[in-house]
Amino acid sequence: MLFTYVLWWSLGIVGLLMLVIRIVQLGWTQLRLLNAMSLPADKQGYWKLKQWHRMPGLKQSLLYAPLWKKRHNREIRLSSAMNMGTLPSRFHALLLFGYLGSNLAYMFILDWKNENKYALCAEIRGRSGTLSLVSMIPLIIFAGRNNPLIWLLNVSFDTYNLLHRWMGRVVVIEVIIHLIAWAIVQVADNGWAGVSHKILHDPFITSGTVGVAAMTILLVGAFSPVRHAFYETFLNTHIILALIAFVCTWVHCVTATVEGGLPQTPWILAIMILWLAERTARLFRLAYANWSSRGFTEALVEPMPGEACRVTMHLPRFVNIKPGQHAYLRFGGVNCWENHPFSIAWYEHSHQEKTLPVSEKDVKGFLRPVTTSVSFIIGAHTGFTRKLYNQAVRAGHRGIMMRAAFEGPYAGHHSMDSYGHVVLFAGATGITHQLSYLRHLIQGYNDGTAATRRVTLVWIVRDYEVLEWARPWMDQILRMPNRKEVLQIRLFVTRPKAASQVVSASTTVQMFPGRPNIPMLLAKEVYEQKGAMCVSVCGPGGLADDVRDAVRKVQEERTVVDFVEESFTW
Repeated sequence: MLFTYVLWWSLGIVGLLMLVIRIVQLGWTQLRLLNAMSLPADKQGYWKLKQWHRMPGLKQSLLYAPLWKKRHNREIRLSSAMNMGTLPSRFHALLLFGYLGSNLAYMFILDWKNENKYALCAEIRGRSGTLSLVSMIPLIIFAGRNNPLIWLLNVSFDTYNLLHRWMGRVVVIEVIIHLIAWAIVQVADNGWAGVSHKILHDPFITSGTVGVAAMTILLVGAFSPVRHAFYETFLNTHIILALIAFVCTWVHCVTATVEGGLPQTPWILAIMILWLAERTARLFRLAYANWSSRGFTEALVEPMPGEACRVTMHLPRFVNIKPGQHAYLRFGGVNCWENHPFSIAWYEHSHQEKTLPVSEKDVKGFLRPVTTSVSFIIGAHTGFTRKLYNQAVRAGHRGIMMRAAFEGPYAGHHSMDSYGHVVLFAGATGITHQLSYLRHLIQGYNDGTAATRRVTLVWIVRDYEVLEWARPWMDQILRMPNRKEVLQIRLFVTRPKAASQVVSASTTVQMFPGRPNIPMLLAKEVYEQKGAMCVSVCGPGGLADDVRDAVRKVQEERTVVDFVEESFTW
């Protein structure tokens, strides 16, 4: 029990430390925004350089550093359908090492001098079972997309998902040790016949055995090559097996011969309440966003060049959306039990006359937003996305209207308003994440609510036709007032079909054949840096790793260059 409290306190202290850092960051960011949003680009030199003198080295060696060389989010592929996932960053690896090492130490700090080996097994049995249940609580918290720690600590769901996977492995390994330690003593006492009798006739042992079996299947199914090859099947079985494991663990705790059940019973009850609460929150968000007196959500799904769909969802009510957010989507008739995350590319609010303004300053009170349209670009891969694309193609170029559901929005806790200089890298459908920032930052420049004085978008696509994905939204951005003073666009077409396709529209919108030299591009931006800089990337793992590596290299210039990566590792 002492080690239980130590483990919980360790996790709590890490969370508290992250909260303090988060509060300091928010305060510093707000101070920078208030000071810099009224300054021209050439007057933001203070914020270009002002930071803790150890911060560039910390970013270069720990915070932005991959575990080994420069590979982080680029998948380790075994075949076209299977891969071994990704490598954690150096900072994530440090957290995981601390967690795994502490669990290992707490498990085996035993009285090894005890000559009674069966007593030692009994001690390991109790220790492993308790530690497994202790880890289940953060395991369930980190699994939820409605986890309040995401916005409170400014830590992405992708990071929590990484921690969830490793905690899950620890939980399963510990319950297997728990079962083996029990079986060793039971075999010595009554043989294998006694073990079989206990498993078949004792509710305490039966529930524990079934729970261990469910968790073991979970572990095998979550093995990276299996998970990636059969991901949609994995998602559905994962939920069912997790529920079986929770129920069996609860039965195991309450049917113990100890009066009132095992002392760990309140823990499993807390775990089940947290799990049910998060699932209930999802249902409420689904119901709120997709149903009102105006009807249900409908989606227009249009086939696009490059095997992708442009999806526009018409929500029956107003939903507040911020730059950089994503949502989980469902479509009627296309594996409607499945939901997958996609970045929000564009959104529009429709207005309806509601009330007259009560004063001259209350002009906006005349129109109130009542519904929201949200747009996405969904590339066709396998399974769900391929079926959606095929339905859109069969319907023709005008697309198909479908009943759909929008769950979200999520994330969006990275504000770029306080940066004088923003560089956005996008690969293929990664443009969806960056588009909402473009419109927001240019509008912030016009309204005097953002410190941004220069935005550079670098979009890498395979061929020219892919530009059609974002054409309607990009046309609106290019027509915004003062756009040329702020925005620079660099389009790279890696496989142009003809040289005539790669034509620069102006000095602010330029096209190039081939792949970009990311280190050189970023070095040029740093040379011309306006105030504090933020570099963001959304796209394939290889692109994200190249941008991360380039950001680490420019830290040697000792200017403020922050890095934000949007990823959905699974």
